[in-house]
Amino acid sequence: MKQFFFILFLLPSGCSDPPADSQIKKYAEQSSRVTIIRDCWGIPHVYGKSDADAVFGLMYAQCEESFERVERNYIIKFGRLAETEGPARLYEDLTMKLFYDSGAAIADYNRSPAWLVKLLNAFADGVNYYLYKHPETIPRLLKHFEPWFPLMMTDGAFVATQAGGLYMKDVLNLYGNREADGASFIPAKENNDANLAGSNGFAIGPSKTTSKNAMLYINPHVSFDFRMEAQMVSEEGLNAYGAVTWGQFFVYQGFNEHCGWMHTSSLADAADLYEEKIVKKDSGLFYEYNDQLRPVTSRQLVLKYEKDGMHTRAFTTWYTHHGPVIGSRNNKWLSVKEQNRTLNGLIQSWQRTKARDYTAFKETMELRSNNSTNTIFADDKGNIGYWHGNFIPRRDTTYDWTQPVPGNTSATEWKGIHAVDETVHYHNPPGGWIQNCNSTPFNAAGINSLLRNAYPYYMAPEGENFRSQQAINELSTKNNFTIDSLVALGTSRYLAAFDSLLPPLLKDFDSLPVTAAAYSLLREPVAILKAWDKRSAVSSVATTLAVLWGRTLLSENVQPVNNKTWSSQVDHYSSLVIQIPAARRLEMLSEIITGLRRLYGDWKVPWGDINRFQRISGSVFPQFDDSRPSLPVGMASSLFGSLPAYETAWGDNKKGYGVSGNSFVAVVEFGKRIRAKSIVAGGQSFVWGSKHFADQAPLFVEGKFKEVLFYKEDLLKQKESMYHPGE
Repeated sequence: MKQFFFILFLLPSGCSDPPADSQIKKYAEQSSRVTIIRDCWGIPHVYGKSDADAVFGLMYAQCEESFERVERNYIIKFGRLAETEGPARLYEDLTMKLFYDSGAAIADYNRSPAWLVKLLNAFADGVNYYLYKHPETIPRLLKHFEPWFPLMMTDGAFVATQAGGLYMKDVLNLYGNREADGASFIPAKENNDANLAGSNGFAIGPSKTTSKNAMLYINPHVSFDFRMEAQMVSEEGLNAYGAVTWGQFFVYQGFNEHCGWMHTSSLADAADLYEEKIVKKDSGLFYEYNDQLRPVTSRQLVLKYEKDGMHTRAFTTWYTHHGPVIGSRNNKWLSVKEQNRTLNGLIQSWQRTKARDYTAFKETMELRSNNSTNTIFADDKGNIGYWHGNFIPRRDTTYDWTQPVPGNTSATEWKGIHAVDETVHYHNPPGGWIQNCNSTPFNAAGINSLLRNAYPYYMAPEGENFRSQQAINELSTKNNFTIDSLVALGTSRYLAAFDSLLPPLLKDFDSLPVTAAAYSLLREPVAILKAWDKRSAVSSVATTLAVLWGRTLLSENVQPVNNKTWSSQVDHYSSLVIQIPAARRLEMLSEIITGLRRLYGDWKVPWGDINRFQRISGSVFPQFDDSRPSLPVGMASSLFGSLPAYETAWGDNKKGYGVSGNSFVAVVEFGKRIRAKSIVAGGQSFVWGSKHFADQAPLFVEGKFKEVLFYKEDLLKQKESMYHPGE
């Protein structure tokens, strides 16, 4: 950490000279070794002589799809969003600058092994060649990409920054200044159930499949268009297919010809907040540590933001040996210790894509640099596996690590990193299946699961949720899985949360006297809810009533008796619903009925009439319009236990439109030949008018998947185009 205090953030400038003739010649030579074949869905299959050639081609193809997304992900990591999106992003930028040090990333590039340097150089060359060949593409800020950029973003996860339980209000308590920020300042949203909807992963062993091959279900729940679908192939043993996070050069969730990997967001504790005891003296600020005073290091960060022209805002930031002082809570300064970007993290992300079996994949896990996700695994030898987290510091268990710990004692220092075999993990459990839905790993294999008391609490603080319960019920009772039956399981629309939420409401109604005013209003709606099979569907009025009532219930400002972490839905919801008086529960349903009549003229509104999928713009920021065509969607939010997640935004429209949830989804069977199916939300292209802009949407909304063209001989039969980058 000493180096962190003295290295400045070396950010790329907003201008660059055109590439020299020698550089252009180098681009063209590498391009000649790369072939991009786009299939009948527009998906790029990138073939290169070397791994570096495949990286070059992948980055070129990414920019063809959406340079805007590639650039924006790095703008975020560099803490420069406010330069393009205004002062509302100022504190988001500040936290990024405190967490991510570009000087350290450059140092990591300079000490990278030769093979990785080739990949990093190819990354930058692929993007820069695209910009050279497409002068019509105007970057917002980053006109030239450097090879160290990927070392700022070494994890492909949706919520990659581990902050130890930090809230944006903590940052504002210490660094906020509304007067200086201006009226347009909007603090970032806090963590909540809606933002942490999570993901699903299932691994099925040979004993549970018809083909006697292992299978993997890959189901991240993220913002639509957060990743692209692609294949990378080289003559150096690379052949990876799956989801690629914009701006990264590896397949994050996917498979090769021998094994596959799926990541779900994890609450395994990988970062911690420390309460610092600050002492002010004439000579400066100090903090207490082991009965001594140490100086607090300070540094001024100058951030830019756009507001009718470019402005600057200076922040004086502080640091202890734990890390940056990131905020304040209860009038106590909080520093954070974390490992959000590392050289080994990027190495691990790449090397797992080339693993050939469980043993080789576990060797990549031994790098212990995956700090934000769990991993579900399957291979062609019939192995299935699961690791809950990966980078997990060893700690003194007498402290509550879910809260900030005292920073004035060495007793709270990390005591090394847990070995992989010490973490919560499974290898071929007797039941023949593994699941994780952002839930406790101590139910990951049903009755064959590990015991919670065998592990420190900080390794797996998650509770149970309704998605996990539904997956356990399905996986433990069914056998002879095929690709299609696993797709059916993963797209099941049973809303298990209403097994807990609805009974109190129905009992409330049954207790009403028939003379009550609410009785006549609610009699028919309640009858519909009583007859409902709890499966969301396009034609279902009950789904509309239940989901809207459920959202109202969850928005009530009531503190449940059992307030556990966000993924403990089962206990949380059961506790919450009984805290709300019966009269209020019925009143909520009455308000839903009244509101539906006011908006639509009738309360009997089928779910698909108002729950829609629409793609009318390739912009990073979704745009919706009730007057434009859209598709009905039967899926519902994972907040209610739906395995296929569909999170809807309402805004000023009368209809709700999906913005996140199922994005790239795949199911893979690992036999002598790979067989796989996949689907993305909408289409591969981000160009309005392209045939691939929304060609997958009809399949997506129906829960149907397309065949993956993994083998070149199959791909060539259905190719749409074949070219070298730059042609």
